[in-house]
Amino acid sequence: MTGIAGRFFTSAIIYIILGMTLGLVMGMTKDHTQMPTHAHILVIGWVTFAIYGFFYHTFPDTAASRLANVHFWLAEISLVVLLAGLLMIFGGRAETGDPFAAIGSFGVLVSTILFAVIAWPVVRS
Repeated sequence: MTGIAGRFFTSAIIYIILGMTLGLVMGMTKDHTQMPTHAHILVIGWVTFAIYGFFYHTFPDTAASRLANVHFWLAEISLVVLLAGLLMIFGGRAETGDPFAAIGSFGVLVSTILFAVIAWPVVRS
């Protein structure tokens, strides 16, 4: 896989390793306060980004667009900001983490809408 597809899938692999590592640490320490962070890493980072990667791999014409590049960077940056916020919130620093989580969540939503704009014409054809 190359291009946007490869970047999304490489990122998904990194997120599954991070998510599973966090899950293992929570299990070993019996401290599950970061469970929501763990879930977001795996559902958005692993599952959603892998789906994005497979979509762009399957429909390479969509991957060649400038919009796809914007989608990639917006999704990546937004998820990192969201996860930083969640780590702070569930680590006991909600007042610091809340703005990060809010901004990151909004960015993830916008990136998902952007993906819908990219994917919709393909799905309809």
